[in-house]
Amino acid sequence: MTHEQSQKAREFLRYIGPGILITVGFIDPGNWASNMAAGADYGYQLLWMVTLSTIMLIILQHNVAHLGIVTGLCLSEAASIYLPAWLARPVLLSAVIAAIATSLAEVLGGAIALAMLFGIPIKIGAVLTAVFCSWLLWSNAYQKLEKLIIGFVSLIGLSFLIELSFVQIDWGQAAVGWVVPSIPDGAMLIIMSVLGAVVMPHNLFLHSEIIQSRQWNLEDETVIKKQLKYEFVDTLLSMGIGWAINSAMILIAAAVFFSHQVSVDELQQAQDMLKPLLGDGAAILFAIALFLAGIASTTTAGIAGGSIFAGMFKEPYNIKDQHSYTGVFLTYILSVLVIFLIDNPFEGLIYSQMALSVQLPWTIGIQVYLTSSYKVMGKYVNSTWTKIVLCSIGVIVAILNILLLKELLF
Repeated sequence: MTHEQSQKAREFLRYIGPGILITVGFIDPGNWASNMAAGADYGYQLLWMVTLSTIMLIILQHNVAHLGIVTGLCLSEAASIYLPAWLARPVLLSAVIAAIATSLAEVLGGAIALAMLFGIPIKIGAVLTAVFCSWLLWSNAYQKLEKLIIGFVSLIGLSFLIELSFVQIDWGQAAVGWVVPSIPDGAMLIIMSVLGAVVMPHNLFLHSEIIQSRQWNLEDETVIKKQLKYEFVDTLLSMGIGWAINSAMILIAAAVFFSHQVSVDELQQAQDMLKPLLGDGAAILFAIALFLAGIASTTTAGIAGGSIFAGMFKEPYNIKDQHSYTGVFLTYILSVLVIFLIDNPFEGLIYSQMALSVQLPWTIGIQVYLTSSYKVMGKYVNSTWTKIVLCSIGVIVAILNILLLKELLF
């Protein structure tokens, strides 16, 4: 490698990190539940939803990252500054509720993993997970968290690669499943939970917060252009990793459970089924990967909750600031309280992800408005083509929500 190539590589690595933090959000325990249910009940048929969701996610995250880079504001701050309070407040409050629903899934996943590994009761495990992640946020800077979470994501990815090597995949059916849309009878709840598990409202707020928190010089056009350039590579690479891991979850569930006509009702059951089929090693890997996913995603859910809450007061996220840490602790405390009230943890995971998909159109709406406003974005405002694509995504999500409502009511 020449000196020039080495310099470019180092420069590129300076901009890598925010996308990985976002990836954690859609390989979280909520995804595990949705993907295990999708693969166990429908085989390879719902893989297309992971593909569609990831494409939508790349476009949305790329767009909201531009808002953070160009304005130095997160999505919540920008909404509070540029939108009337009667519109911004209800949408941001619903986003806080979505962050709590997200945190519920993450904390619950960590607790389930602790139960698998050490026999710790779910409710005690939930408290331990929330307390540990609160400490992580209180004691670490962004850069330290990025390195820690990149390590977690790497280990999760490695765990699933090892798990995949244990099973027989019908790659022909999988290839069809990835690109051919199919909506089997009774599948809308799972489809919407997969959508909500991949395209998560809190991640849109989180990305705009993390990417501008590095405090690049917003007056320097060269710096802004470099960030815009490398951000897309970071987002594309990170979301691609997430697509692969989510796909692996469905592939494993299809190969292990659907092929044996076993429906998965809880993640512990999935681990128990892996033991006789794939051995103790696979079951332990499953539990360790779930624990890492729970810890990493609970941490980023806390940042998102703090960012949204602080943004309502037109402030950036800062864990030492009153509004930020209030948002973080509200996110964790309320999610743990809900866990104490629910009887079926697996159903809690599924419905929490569905709730995210219901809130999603509102977050997409304010994002499209803000990034399409010349007053907000200046010369970096959305092009007509970008507006059409973003609005199309919003319409697709709204239609899927209507189909879900129709299925639940009729």
